[in-house]
Amino acid sequence: MLQDPRAVRHFQKIADRIAELWDRGYRFDDMRMYLDGYLAALRYTEALEAFSINRLEEEATRYLYDPSNYDMVQPQADLVE
Repeated sequence: MLQDPRAVRHFQKIADRIAELWDRGYRFDDMRMYLDGYLAALRYTEALEAFSINRLEEEATRYLYDPSNYDMVQPQADLVE
């Protein structure tokens, strides 16, 4: 669980963006690249402490690969009368 309020805000931004990418039809590989780039930018700018970035990475990766976070559209069968 994230404790640092800044890390929580970054997690919310990441989660919102991942959901948006999913809605636009991007694959998990693309979303993972986005996450890796976001985390690399945080490390480069030292916006958060290293420990907070590592925790953020764990939580964001867990969010990314949890299928319950995505709407799976099921095709509806045609009703024959």
